[in-house]
Amino acid sequence: MAVIPARERIDRDEVFLEYTKSICPVCKAVVDAEVNVRDNKVFLRKRCREHGRFEALVYSDAEAYAASMRFNKPGTLPLQTQTEVHDGCPLDCGLCPDHKQHACVGLIEVNTACNLACPACFADSGHHPDGFSLTLEQVEAGLDALVAAEGDPEVVMFSGGEPSIHPQILEFCAIARAKGVRSVVLNTNGIRLAHDPSFALALAQLDVRIYLQFDGLDASTHLAFRGRDLRQAKAKALDRCAAAGLGVLLVAAVDADVNLEKVGDIVRHGIAHPAVRGVVFQPVTHAGRTPTFDPLQRLTNPDVIRALVEQCGDWFRPSDFFPVPCCFPTCRSVTYLLADEEDVVPIPRLLPMDTYLDYVSNRALPDPSVRTALEGLWSASAIPGSEDMVERLTTALGSLGLTGDLNAVTAAALESCAACGIDFPAALAGLASKAFMIVIQDFQDPYTLNVKQLMKCCVEEITPDGRLIPFCAYNSVGYREQVREQLSGAPVPAVVPNAAELADLLVPSRHGSRTVDPHAGSTVGAVQVNLGRKLR
Repeated sequence: MAVIPARERIDRDEVFLEYTKSICPVCKAVVDAEVNVRDNKVFLRKRCREHGRFEALVYSDAEAYAASMRFNKPGTLPLQTQTEVHDGCPLDCGLCPDHKQHACVGLIEVNTACNLACPACFADSGHHPDGFSLTLEQVEAGLDALVAAEGDPEVVMFSGGEPSIHPQILEFCAIARAKGVRSVVLNTNGIRLAHDPSFALALAQLDVRIYLQFDGLDASTHLAFRGRDLRQAKAKALDRCAAAGLGVLLVAAVDADVNLEKVGDIVRHGIAHPAVRGVVFQPVTHAGRTPTFDPLQRLTNPDVIRALVEQCGDWFRPSDFFPVPCCFPTCRSVTYLLADEEDVVPIPRLLPMDTYLDYVSNRALPDPSVRTALEGLWSASAIPGSEDMVERLTTALGSLGLTGDLNAVTAAALESCAACGIDFPAALAGLASKAFMIVIQDFQDPYTLNVKQLMKCCVEEITPDGRLIPFCAYNSVGYREQVREQLSGAPVPAVVPNAAELADLLVPSRHGSRTVDPHAGSTVGAVQVNLGRKLR
């Protein structure tokens, strides 16, 4: 009788976390997906019937990914939604009744024209025969839709293209203020600010905040991201903002091969400049016009945090950065600094953040008003220097004497204030107005899109037809192409590789998945979506 050899079961080399939905990065069809952990990293894997399997890195620290779930705040319903549930997420944007969060930030792209031709641009701006420039009536219609949904909108950001070159951009800012928007933000490359002396003053009169593209201090960084050395223009723009009293957030695209090793320099430069109130780091979004890349080697938020700690070890620890609870907590992390030149104290070291922003334990809070203040600070709507932020910081810092968790430095400072007769609340307000904010924001792309995260997105693209579309869906699913076609009246060409190109583009990975060949040179990220129906 033949002997049957014993067989040994083999464990997988990864841990399955969850089932979700995503899209095929080639044809944009909605597909099943799964989230797995391997080598302490989190990966999204999916399969398209036509184009095969894909896998992408979504978070480079699995332990931090799991720990962040404690900070997933219950969402807030908008006053009204704009679309109905028909085909399910992400095909019913928006917002549809199934969306889990209101709009913390409304984004209006006022044009597609740009005075740069950046090699990396998620909006693919600056060269379109199918471009558009919004009218005052179209911008007002979008703002009215936001007001109807939010009642009292917190933030509207005007973007593009390059919004500063729109001839009516100041009118747009003025009408947003007139409609009661608390904070109006201009997302700009700074070229007009540098060369038009009157522009900063006009923006200051409207109390506009500046979201300034600022990728670094080296010429090589500017050439890689923007195709031009813009260092003098950026410096001039910042000086004009300082002279006009405009608050600025520096916004840096980050790539491992370009400027990850210089993120600390950007923070130090920001703290030293009188106009700058914070820095936003955004790992490069692989949508629109973007260089080829390997989805398994993406830069993610924990990579930027590690780099900041390594480069500014005298200032930062990993525990200084907390997830933002209003969106999905792995999308954005924030910290605040009390900074005076080289003396920097991260606010999370002064407050028991775990106590106030843990939404799982349901523990009793020593002061509920502090949670409300921290929720406003750790929010996508937080704008450094705004009255709301100063009030929230003052409330949070004012609780220091109540918590009983003060370290020796803080306790000594409080005693010193009491001994010398300083008005501590007034001193706190002064500190709060000077607080410095650091944000790390990773937007999803066609390779990493996870509908679980998307359904809690709180940054919404506002379109003139009254929709509020989650930003990552707008860039990844095909809404951008549809809106551009609707506004321009010109067809937006689909860039779909033929079978031969596709065979070269997709290569097997170690798990039988497929990844993008970084040397293939294809423009798959620009593929037009086929939603199978007309978007409302």
